[in-house]
Amino acid sequence: MRRATRTDIPAMLELHREASTSAWSPEHYESLFRTDAPEVSSYFVLVVEDPSESEGVFEAAVPSPAVPSPIVAHLVAHCVDSEWQLQYIVVAKKFQRRGVGTFLLKEFISFVRATAGSRVFLEVRESNQSARRLYHLLGFKETGLRKRYYPNPPEDAILYQLSLS
Repeated sequence: MRRATRTDIPAMLELHREASTSAWSPEHYESLFRTDAPEVSSYFVLVVEDPSESEGVFEAAVPSPAVPSPIVAHLVAHCVDSEWQLQYIVVAKKFQRRGVGTFLLKEFISFVRATAGSRVFLEVRESNQSARRLYHLLGFKETGLRKRYYPNPPEDAILYQLSLS
């Protein structure tokens, strides 16, 4: 796992396409890495590279430093003051249910704590039961509902918050 760079944008876009989620435009991804103007807010972007071609448990795999691995997951979050909005976590189908999403989310929460962040907010499709279980396990609390927030298919969003202070 590492912080993403501008060169990761094509792989991040491809992951979104494979995951059948609504991907942002290439221009939006470019804006995540913009450094030309001081911002009141900032982005945090992590990627996970495929540590091996094995089908074993994710945490047990050790990456080879000689050859860069393809990106198998990424996380994007946005910060304003001390509050964070988790915008999305995308994990390649082959790596789902292997702890990759949990690993990314725990690393992100550790980062937020280390930088004196006070809260993390997110929304998730009501039908995404596996993500909702993960959020509950990590201490997120349900705080609301946005009716028909997601298009294609239309679906409600469940709002969550994790207080860190």
